[in-house]
Formats: sequence, C-alpha cells, structure tokens
Amino acid sequence: MNRQVLLFISVLSLEYVFGQVSYSIPEEMAKGSLVGNIAQDLGLDKKRLISGKAKIYTRNSGEYIELNTERGVLLVKQRIDREVLCTETTLCALHFQIILENPMEFYSVTVQITDINDNAPTFEKNEMTFKISESAVIGAKFVLERAVDLDVGNNGVQRYELKPTDNFALKIHNNADGNKNVEMVLQKTLDREKQEQISLVLTAVDGGEPQMSGTMLIIINVLDVNDNAPVFTQPTYKTAVTENSPKGTVVATVTASDADQGSNGKITYSITNMLENVRKAFEVNKENGEISLIGNIDFEKSRHFQINVLASDDGGLTDSCKLIVDVQDMNDNKPEINIMSKSNVISEDAELNTVVTMINIEDLDSGDNGDVRCLIGENVPFTLKTSTNNFYSLVTDSVLDRETASQYNITVTCSDEGVPSLSSSVTLTLQISDVNDNAPVFESSSYEAYIVENNTPGLSIFTVRARDADWNQNARVSYILEDSSVNGVQVSSYVSVSADSGVIHAVRSFDYEQIKDFHFQVKAQDGGSPPLSSNVTVKILIQDQNDNPPQVLYPVQTGGSLVAEMVPRSADVGYLVTKVVAVDVDSGQNAWLSYKLQKATDRALFEVGLQNGEIRTIRQVTDKDAVKQRLTVIVEDNGQPSRSATVIVNVVVADSFPEVLSEFTDFTQDKEYNDNLTFYLVLALAVVSFLFITCLVVIISVKIYRWRQSRFMFHSNLPVIPYYPPRYSDTLGTGTLQHVYNYEVCRTTDSRKSDCKFGGADSQNVLIMDPSSTGTMQRIQSEKSILDEPDSPLEVSQIN
Repeated sequence: MNRQVLLFISVLSLEYVFGQVSYSIPEEMAKGSLVGNIAQDLGLDKKRLISGKAKIYTRNSGEYIELNTERGVLLVKQRIDREVLCTETTLCALHFQIILENPMEFYSVTVQITDINDNAPTFEKNEMTFKISESAVIGAKFVLERAVDLDVGNNGVQRYELKPTDNFALKIHNNADGNKNVEMVLQKTLDREKQEQISLVLTAVDGGEPQMSGTMLIIINVLDVNDNAPVFTQPTYKTAVTENSPKGTVVATVTASDADQGSNGKITYSITNMLENVRKAFEVNKENGEISLIGNIDFEKSRHFQINVLASDDGGLTDSCKLIVDVQDMNDNKPEINIMSKSNVISEDAELNTVVTMINIEDLDSGDNGDVRCLIGENVPFTLKTSTNNFYSLVTDSVLDRETASQYNITVTCSDEGVPSLSSSVTLTLQISDVNDNAPVFESSSYEAYIVENNTPGLSIFTVRARDADWNQNARVSYILEDSSVNGVQVSSYVSVSADSGVIHAVRSFDYEQIKDFHFQVKAQDGGSPPLSSNVTVKILIQDQNDNPPQVLYPVQTGGSLVAEMVPRSADVGYLVTKVVAVDVDSGQNAWLSYKLQKATDRALFEVGLQNGEIRTIRQVTDKDAVKQRLTVIVEDNGQPSRSATVIVNVVVADSFPEVLSEFTDFTQDKEYNDNLTFYLVLALAVVSFLFITCLVVIISVKIYRWRQSRFMFHSNLPVIPYYPPRYSDTLGTGTLQHVYNYEVCRTTDSRKSDCKFGGADSQNVLIMDPSSTGTMQRIQSEKSILDEPDSPLEVSQIN
C-alpha cells in the first residue's frame, strides 16, 4: 500500500494548537483498513485523544474516514470509489479536521485517493454507422467516438486499434487538454460495386496492470457520388455563459458548409459528447447549429464544458469541431457558518483572550464572491480572531462584569466580497456566571431616625437597607450590629438589628432627660465566600414628650413657716410684688411656661405676667383693701396635653410691721385647719399598716407552729393534737408603725397645727413668721433680690 504522510504543526498565539497532516491511500480499500497512525504522526498521546474528546469535523468526508481514539489511528469507514467521489478532477482528496478540547486544539487532515485500474474503457454506443460515398478521396477523415475510461492517468485510455486495416487507418490527435480525438482515415478508394458495406472493429486499450479494453463495431455503408464533406468555419469555438442562466439561452452557433448540392449538401448538426453532464445541459439545433441550454449549470460543480459538434451531410460526409464553454461565477452562495465548538457559560472573572467559540466559514463561490469577512456586533467585550483561512475564534478582549450584563447575544455576520454581497449570520447566546466582587451598598451614607421617649421596648424604630449587585447567594445580605458603647453601656442594650430585614428595634424605653441622642454602626455582609461587607452609621434622636410637670422654685412652699410678700399701701399701679420662678425639665414647647392667676382674695388688685410670672398691682392700693391677700398661681407648660403646677403666694398689705403682726394670728388659724386634716390622714395610714402587719405576724406564727408540731410528732411518733392560743401578744410592744415604712403626707396651707420652718431665702420684702416664738419678727433684707434674676438657679433649703 502506497501511503505517504506529510506532517506540519505550528503553535499559534491564540492559546491553541494547529497542525496539518496528509496521507495517500488507493481507492477500493476494504472497510477498516488503516489510513494512518494519527496520534504518532501528530505527536499526541492516545490518552490525550480520549481526554480531549477527539472528533472528526467535516462536511462530507466523515462518511469515508473514521477515528479510533483508543488506537490513535484513522481507518477506512466504507469503500471509497474515486470515480464516484471525484468525477472530473484528476487529483482526488478528502479534507477534514480533528478537534480536541480542554485545551482546544484542531488539526487539518488531507487524505489523497489514488486511482487503481478498476474500470475498462467503454464506448457510448456498441455500434457506429457511416455512409461513405465511393467517390471519397483517399485521406478522407471520419471522426470516431472516443472511449471513456473513468480511471485517470496511466489507467485511462492509452491507445486505439482498428481492424481490419484494408481501406481505413486509425489516426489519433492529442489535444492540449489531454484528450485524444480518434479519426478514421481512408487509405484506399472505396468501390461500392465490390463491397457495399464494410465492418470494422475499434478497440480502446488502457495502460493499467492488467490492461483492460473496450470495443465498438463500425459499419460503413458505401454511397455513391457524394465527394464533398461538410467543413466548419473554424475547428474550435469559444464562448462564456454565466451560471444559473435560464433554460433556452443560446450559448453559441457553429457553422459548417458543404460544396455539394441537393441532399448531398444538406448538413445536420449533432453533439457527440459521451459525458452525461454535457448532454443534460446543452442541445444543438440540427438545422442551424445553435447550441442552447436545456438544463441548469452551476459554477461550483463544473467550471467549463467542451462540446464536440458533428456536421454530417446526407452523403455521410462529416466534419467536427469543438465548442469550449467557460462558466462564469455568480455570487449565488451565501457563506456557511459552522460552529465547531462553543461554550454556553463563562465566568465574569475570565482572563483576556479566553476562547469561547470556534467557527468554520465556507463559501462555494470563487474569487471575490468566495472571499469572506466576518464581524460581530459592537459594544460587546469579545472579538473575532482568524487562525487560518476560513477558521475564526471568538475570544474575550475586555473585562466581563455580570452586574453590567449577565447575558450576551453575540451575532456573527459573515459577508462575501461579491456584488451584490451575500451574507449569513448566527447568534450565539453566552451566559456570564457570577463571582462575589461587589460589597453590599447602603441606600444612604448615613441614617437618622427619631423615636419618642417613653417608648415600648421592642418598638420598631427604623429600617436600614443595603443592595448587593451580585446574584443569588453572593447577593444575600445580612445585617449585624457592630460592637460599641453609649455612655459606657453596650449599644446592644439600647437597640437590636434584625439580621434578615435590617429593622432596628428599641431594646429599652428611652428617657429624653437622660439621653438625647446616640449613634452606632450597622454592618451589611453578603453570603459570598469570602464574604464582603460595608458599614453605615445610624444616629437615633430621642424626641421629648411632655412627661414632666413644671417645678416651682420660688416661692418655696414649706410646712413649718409662712412666707409672705409685703406690699405698702402707698404702692403705685404696676408695683412688683414678687416673681414666681418655675422650671420644666422637658424641652422645646414642652418647656414653654405660662403663668396665670387662678384664685385671689381680690382679683382686681393683682395680676400675673403670662410669660415672666411677675405679680404686679393693677390699681392703687387703698385703705379698704384687706391686709392679708391670698393668691393662687397656676404654672402650665405648652405640651400636648399640658401639665401644670400651682403655688400659693401670701401677700400682706401694710406699711409697718405691727400691722403684719396683727394679721399673723389669722394665718396661723388657717394653718391649724390644714394641720388637723394632715393629722387625720397620717392616723388612718398608721391604723391600716398596723392591721396589715398584725395579720402577717399571725400567719407566720401559725405556719411556724404547725411546722414545729409536725417535726415533733415525726420524731416522737405521738399523735398530733393541734392547739391554738386564745390570743396573740403585740410583737411590736408599742402598737405603732415600724420605722422602716415611709409615707408622703400632703398638708394643706390652711393647716393650723403644722410647724413649718423655712431656711433663709435671699429675697427682699419676705417675711418669715414662726408662731412658736414670742411674737418677734425678723425682716430679712438682701443686697440683691432673686426676683431680679428669674433665670438664676434658686437653692432652697428645706427642713423636714
């Protein structure tokens, strides 16, 4: 077996290997015959063929050749008939590619099919008849049909033989295209009277081993007196026709003339080609020699035709010519796009020049009509690179980002250079897989939330949200409260964060008067590996609630002494009697205080400043006005609802201290009434407490007694006889409340039995009166009244 191997391997910059190998085998080899050891010739390991899923890629050669990956060889898949595979070409070859994956490699393989002498020469007709006039001159030529041998080269027709050779000799003409014209030449004048019909045998012999031959019977009918043969105007005609021309198109006209007259000069044209492709495509008008199309011609199947035309007269004389028809290519074939291998998914962190798809392009046209250029759409991070003719690779040429585009529909368009240009396209869908390359991002750089004080623990305050541009698990965000402290206390004691929803809850009830705001950080972490996170600062602002009533700082309400403001009878209108000073620990409008006169002994004498709490006279003091004036002032804040406090201001209208002393007895009588009421309240509380403690002692004593009896009977095994004493003694002895119980007792200002002692207050015109004294009074004057400075803090010392 004549088998030749040509191997060529090159490494390209596109990260895959291209190689080329060529084999030569004879046709008609048995199925399973060895074509070549492809693994050895390419320098590949057999295991590489298996792991790379080696396969043959071809359009039409795969039915003849198969790849055995286990042995690493190419085998004949079915019998190869070169004459069927290559009808017209001398050189016959199979072309295909071998593709490997991981990494991607491909190799081009060419298998030359050599001819063997398996076909004998044949003639289209078994018999050929000539009518030759007896007047035919010596040297007259008669064109014979050529024999057809499907074999090529030396296995084709090599020579012809004509027997017997009494009247005719055989003459062979070699054409420039390699074919041979066979002519029968008259060597001896014919004599119809001696021999009316002559039978000859034409034999065609090929050059194969062994030689094979074919024969045709030639019958010559000798006619009388037609001594002029038709003659063509030229031996060879040339013309051109475009492919896909419509049927009926006249290709060319051949013309022959005959010097004879009558029927001997009437010429009939015919086509003598034996090949079927010519007879199916062309016909000749027998009368005028016009050659026209009767079938479709395709440049991709046959690029030229040679038509042999015979001109015959009725006398049997003939002449021949040939018509060379060149087929002109039309751009009638679109480029064919064949996907050799592709990936459907690629990671967004793929490196540059990663091969995604390999494409093979074929265009059956020639020249510019078959010159193909391929492009892909713009604004995609991919590019097409060509490795060899008609092979393209789709590779990445920029960084991929799934968050920008999770899928690409890449349209590959291939156009030829014909006019007009033909194109075809294919759309490749490529999914971009996600990697965790994006940290969660909060909707805001920082947050502020408000909550009203005295809230319920567990109350939802605010919701923080973060978005992650990744996908699936990489985009699943969890919220975590970062460790920090607020006033030395862990922030987790103040708020909590829901890990899934980001909802911030209050852990405790807040008091605006203790803490007005605080801040902390919340971390958003995704579910990637490794996880990515980001932080945001959340500031919680406590909003004030009107939960504190106003507190009166001056005048001080005490239980031991009476404080009175003295107004001289000579006081003018607008005289400043005193100033009520109050504060509210709330803030904002909850701390805006207003002062109103609720009750007064004489409402027409005094008024209170709504904003400053100043008590002034609104008319001139007269002698008819009572010396003792009692004013009740209410202090209200501006909250909703508002809270208030009241203060009683005693005013003495007098010009001298003796007048004040005469009215002091009235003040003490009012105080005795309030003291009596307070005494009864304290007494009631003491009685109830005493009864409660007595019951509690009795119950505990019974329990202890029963326990001791049970312990005694348990040790002595005697029957238990319960005994209860008739009465219980007072365990406290005195019958009064225990000193550990504290009570708040409210006493009215009218109580006359209370002993109130006031500390010294730096105020002008303030009288401190003690009823237990001998009636003396002390007037305290200071250099600066507290009423002159309403904003100054007032310190009051109270003795209980």
